Parts: sequence; C-alpha cells; structure tokens
Amino acid sequence: MTILQNKTALITGGGRRLGAGIARELHARGMNILLHYNYSVAAATELRDELCAARPDSARLHCADLTAPEAAENLAAAAVQTFGRLDALINNAAVFFPTPIGEATRADWRKLTDANLAAPFFLSQACAPHLKTTRGAIVNITDLYAHQPRPQYSVYCITKAGLQMLTLALAAELAPEIRVHAVAPGAILWAEHDTDARAQQEIIARTPLRRLGEVAEVARAVKFLLTDAEFSTGQTLHIDGGRGLRTPR
Repeated sequence: MTILQNKTALITGGGRRLGAGIARELHARGMNILLHYNYSVAAATELRDELCAARPDSARLHCADLTAPEAAENLAAAAVQTFGRLDALINNAAVFFPTPIGEATRADWRKLTDANLAAPFFLSQACAPHLKTTRGAIVNITDLYAHQPRPQYSVYCITKAGLQMLTLALAAELAPEIRVHAVAPGAILWAEHDTDARAQQEIIARTPLRRLGEVAEVARAVKFLLTDAEFSTGQTLHIDGGRGLRTPR
C-alpha cells in the first residue's frame, strides 16, 4: 500500500506526451485516473486500455473542450461520479504556438489565454470543494518560459507566467485543506512542429546537465509533490536540467 492507493487523479491533456507519463506514474502508485482529452481520442483510448489491463476499471476517459463554459464543472463532477472521490488535479493541458509581435491577433490571444490560464483557473475552482473533502492537491504544469521569455512566443510565455501566479494565489487561498504546487519543465519533449535539429542541439548545449530531460522525470516530480511535500505549498519544482540558472557565459 502507498499513500496514493485507491485515490483519484484528474489529469487534463492526459492522453499523450507529458500527461500520459504523469498518468502512468500515478497509476503505478495505486491511483485511479480520469484522463481528460480533447482531440487525442486514439492515444487516450490506448492509454486507458493499457492502465486497465494492469488494474481493471482503474482508468476512465472524459472528452472536453476546456475552454467551453460548462467544461470545468462537468469534468470535476465526472471525476467524483466515476471513482467516488477526487484527490489530485493535474492541470497539464496547454496550447503552444508562436505569436510574433506584429503578427499576433486577438484570436491568438484568446486561444492561448483561454486554454492555458482560464481553463486551469476554472477547473481548480470547480474541483476545490471535492479536493477540500479529501485534503487533496493541485499541481500545475508551467514551463521554463514562465520565467525566461522566448522570442516570438510572448503570449504563450504570458499565460505560463500567469499560471505561475495562479499557483501562488491558489496556494494562499485554499490552504490549509488543499496544497497547490507547480512543475516547470525545461527541454523534455520538443514541440511537435519544432524540427530544427541544430536549434535543439544548441538548447542542450546551454543546459548545464547537457542532455534532454525525460517525461518520467517530470512525472516523478508530480508524484513527489503529491506524496512527500506534505509541509509545502505554493512551490515550483524546476525540471529543466539547470536551464533556469543564470550562469556567466
């Protein structure tokens, strides 16, 4: 038995990439998983089947556009109705695309802020009553770029910086019943449209640990915050190989 045994985690964007890695880690520790997805039905279904093969009826799917007004309440209710309780909310789902100054539109702004900032806020608000009952936790997946701006991605960076402040604000407001933390990955997975191998190697060269991180390392950080950070709230774990360090060239 572990501290997470028979508890429930709701993971947004849980069907693939970081979300899938987090789901596998928490499931391996005994949690039941509600996997949220929007478009990635094939990947989410495959992951659900994988998890349920290891432990029957331990993972379910919920499709939702997180920017829809009713999505947060429906998703929070689904987690409790499916497994009878909610112990952890992992705000992982995000939208990522460039918005160069001079080309960004209001539609770009709304798409990024609605998905990356408004959705985690309203989902946290909807889940808070259930998490208070179980003295649960929220983990927000932020980004290195919440602290270090990336040229041509200003709106994305703004949303992740906002999610960082949301972590602090929720930690203050929801204590003592709910702990709230963030994990800020660095170079873990390349963006799917990022195919510039030279630029990728340059990023690794600027990373003090001189390698690409692994999804499992982010997943273990989330697990740590849920299980071993019991006297901590409002903190961010930087899983970036040291890229956030300001070192002299």
